Amino acid sequence: MNLDHDTSPGGAGPSRGMSPAASAGTVSNDLVAANRILAGLGVLDGFGHVSVRHPDRPDRYLMSRACPPEHVEAGDIMAFDLDSAPLDGDLRTPYLERFIHGRIYASRPDVRAVVHSHAPAVVPFAASSVPLAPISHMASFLGGDVPVFEMREHFGMTDLLIRDNDQGARLAEAVADGAVVLMRGHGFCAVGRDLPEAVFRAHYTQQNADLQHRAIGLGGAVKYLSPCECELATRTNRQVMGRPWALWKSKFVAALD
Repeated sequence: MNLDHDTSPGGAGPSRGMSPAASAGTVSNDLVAANRILAGLGVLDGFGHVSVRHPDRPDRYLMSRACPPEHVEAGDIMAFDLDSAPLDGDLRTPYLERFIHGRIYASRPDVRAVVHSHAPAVVPFAASSVPLAPISHMASFLGGDVPVFEMREHFGMTDLLIRDNDQGARLAEAVADGAVVLMRGHGFCAVGRDLPEAVFRAHYTQQNADLQHRAIGLGGAVKYLSPCECELATRTNRQVMGRPWALWKSKFVAALD
């Protein structure tokens, strides 16, 4: 079920109504915040990454150099084209799997932020015949079939990492017009119309996976959200998404210059 083209509040992104300079600075600070929030929530650890589309150049995106997300600062942010080549002569070491981000942005003009996580609660659902499905209204964006990207089907035996644009393009095909894609033996990606939405989805994907595992463990039949419930809950959640974002910033992010 595609819920990414809803026009309810929350989809304007952080750059609306700002000058280009203010917009770029705000997005950079929000990207630093997103890294620290996702680390604080346990969605990212020493690995994983988050990016945001450039607010003034949709053919570019911003992401930290390769470092632990919890340690990201404004000076670590790099710019990339949609082939994931570093721009402006930046010679710092980028994340190896940056091709995830570039290929998703290239195939999804509506996506403005991407999170890639190895969250342990989610990984089993990519390896099992049990599909990840919404058990909580906060994870209503998981309505419909959550796709699983299987590297073997396209590239044979690999280390499961997305190392180039061909592999990134295949992953982007699996995402299609959805909110989340699982990666067998690896982790998952969540996308959003802005950083708060992508962070929200990444966190509640992990939380829903844990809740679903607990419900299955009870041994009885599990009732999941219906398509209608998913649609209605998603509309509501988009109207209040700023609340957890503000909480998480106050909890996990020190004052940013």
